Amino acid sequence: MNSEAMTVEEADGEVRAARDAILEAVLPQVAFDGWTMKTVAAAASAAGQPAGAAERLFPQGVIDVLSHLSDLSDRKMLAAMAEREVDAAGMSDRIAMAVRLRIEANAPHKEAVRRALSFLALPQNTRVAAKNTLRTVDALWYAAGDIATDFSYYTKRGLLAPVYVATVLYWLDDDSEDFVDTWSFLARRLDNVLQIPRLSGRLRAMANPLSWFGRHGPRWTA
Repeated sequence: MNSEAMTVEEADGEVRAARDAILEAVLPQVAFDGWTMKTVAAAASAAGQPAGAAERLFPQGVIDVLSHLSDLSDRKMLAAMAEREVDAAGMSDRIAMAVRLRIEANAPHKEAVRRALSFLALPQNTRVAAKNTLRTVDALWYAAGDIATDFSYYTKRGLLAPVYVATVLYWLDDDSEDFVDTWSFLARRLDNVLQIPRLSGRLRAMANPLSWFGRHGPRWTA
């Protein structure tokens, strides 16, 4: 297609597809070479991208790459949820499924996720890391069918964020078969926090969706 005739949506779609291809190519290499633009550039070449594509597609460097990894993983989770029959499931079960699918999106690349978290924990990266995490939590609630627009919109996300972060951290050290221990951990944590109607006082204290992060420091997810 003539680039001059492309719509903005088509151009954005091509850029996103190119970034996705580079991410898929780089993930298996990160365990050996780390999250560096040299590694990303090599993956871009392996994905058939022209010279300089990595720098052009990720102008802010590795932090751009990891933000796109978060977005790609969210999209994989949403696509997987769309294929599941969840209408008859309760909200807690749907949230648990969404969190599980989000984590499983990167299950073949656990070391890459571990290294991503270390990079995102650097002081200069925590703002972007928080933004990525909050976007993921929003996607999880959306996937579960939440349509709240009132006060609970923020409190639900504020409550789920620490559960999601803690579950990812637990998963990174979980060597149980099929990560069964992680899913048990997730179920216990959700049981503690998803009784929304009974937590009005606690929820009001968490009206700021960033309040949990402020109390507990820079622990983010990819």
